[in-house]
Amino acid sequence: GCVLVVSVIEQLAQWHNSTVKAAMEKLCDYIPGKFQIMCHFSCCIDREMNADVVCHSLRLCKQDPGQPLCHLYSPPKVKHSSGLFRALVHARPKRQIRSKSFMGFSSVCAFPLLANLCEKIKYVLRNKLPFEDFDGDKFSTFPTLRGYHWRGRDCNDKNTTVYPGRRPDNWDANSDSNCNGIWGVDPKDGIPYEEKFCKGADSKGVVLLGDSAGAHFHIPPEWMTVTQMSAKSFDNLPMAFSDELDWPQFSEITGFLNSTIGGWTDSLYLRLRKRNRCNHRDLQNISQNVYFPINIAPCLSFSLARNQLLDNPAIVIYATIGNDVCNGERDTLAHMTTPKEMLSNVVQALQYLDSHLPNGSHVILTGLVDGRFLWDNLHDRYHPLGQLNKDVTYRQLYSFLDCLQVSPCSGWLTPNETLRNLTSERALQLSNVLKEIARSEKFANFDIFYMDFPLRQTAEEWRKMGGEPWQLIEPVDGFHPSQIAAALGTGITWQKALHEWPQVLGKENPFNDQIEAIFKDQGGY
Repeated sequence: GCVLVVSVIEQLAQWHNSTVKAAMEKLCDYIPGKFQIMCHFSCCIDREMNADVVCHSLRLCKQDPGQPLCHLYSPPKVKHSSGLFRALVHARPKRQIRSKSFMGFSSVCAFPLLANLCEKIKYVLRNKLPFEDFDGDKFSTFPTLRGYHWRGRDCNDKNTTVYPGRRPDNWDANSDSNCNGIWGVDPKDGIPYEEKFCKGADSKGVVLLGDSAGAHFHIPPEWMTVTQMSAKSFDNLPMAFSDELDWPQFSEITGFLNSTIGGWTDSLYLRLRKRNRCNHRDLQNISQNVYFPINIAPCLSFSLARNQLLDNPAIVIYATIGNDVCNGERDTLAHMTTPKEMLSNVVQALQYLDSHLPNGSHVILTGLVDGRFLWDNLHDRYHPLGQLNKDVTYRQLYSFLDCLQVSPCSGWLTPNETLRNLTSERALQLSNVLKEIARSEKFANFDIFYMDFPLRQTAEEWRKMGGEPWQLIEPVDGFHPSQIAAALGTGITWQKALHEWPQVLGKENPFNDQIEAIFKDQGGY
């Protein structure tokens, strides 16, 4: 974090030919007030010292005994540079910074007045539940903090029997019990609109059980690219942080808003809604940002909102495309999920789903990605932090994160080709476990399918459109699928389902145009 902030400040000073102090003031003008904690840095930054040196000298970065010295930038190119670099990073800054300026940020939850709030936030994030949910039905009228960016928007947060995805109460003759905006009675014949337009329409929702890729993790490159930086660059900062730097509202499975982070939005939910307008708002994104193997089953009991007796069936996408092989450990292979563990974890989750999903649901297991694509297409390109001076490549970023032991995937983000191949070999083994589960396991309340993660098809489709493979990867973290990749992946998944599992998508509703005409003001998100 320190290296990132100091890099941006130094590059701002260079780009605007100003002092560090002036650059710091400019950055603080850009950033919303409550996020200006880094504004204490300017007293300690020297433009002649790179960010690694500054952060080590501030003691915000450290070198543990027996561990390598972690640095993002190359050491100075002078004789005895290694010794000089080590001396610089252990030097004291010209002026000392008060340590309590940073202590407050990390220990804010220690204050009695904030302790309860912090505990609630931790509970919400741990269980993937909305922060504001007054009736406790796991749906919210608030967008972020696991609100309706993640799940369909509640239309009555004071009534626990009103929420997206339920079967209509008395055909919603008097009020909208399932929040799809269709309710009331047709005065011409006295038939409730929900009964007229949605009865027998095979309505169903979509639920994603995923990792950070499914949550659509994204750090805007304009936050650290000084040639593009302006006050507008940080307009989305508060929203991004309260959504954990995820953008599920633009994601491949549950996206529903037009993308503001490049590319375009296309999602399984939007296509299901277009196919059947009665599916409006019936979505749940139960994904989490972690870089270690996930056993989804334990969190389902807290997070999944589906009543087997009262709700519509659902299409559940099980897509942890990298976490079972990705970790930041030095001995990364030893910390990967084994095929035996994968079988146990997935079957446990499926058994839970079978006891909670309404009959007629569907589950799609998505295979793991072949992450060699990342190194092959990015390692020699410049990261956003390195574009101004051509001094930081993705190879350097990956090495820096690996040295700090915070790499999102040590097995793939490495110059070690043998390790990359072994990681992909394990990913294929785990995908084969999922494929075998889909082939052999049977459940009472849903059928089950398997599909490979469509990276190869996505890259081919993008090439046909004139794009380059590296554009399918998030530019800042160099790891997650980009907005373009998410949108293209939706089309590939949809076509596969349409041709191989048409029963999953349900039939097209012949009344869609009539619904839109009558309820055009009721379809907002």
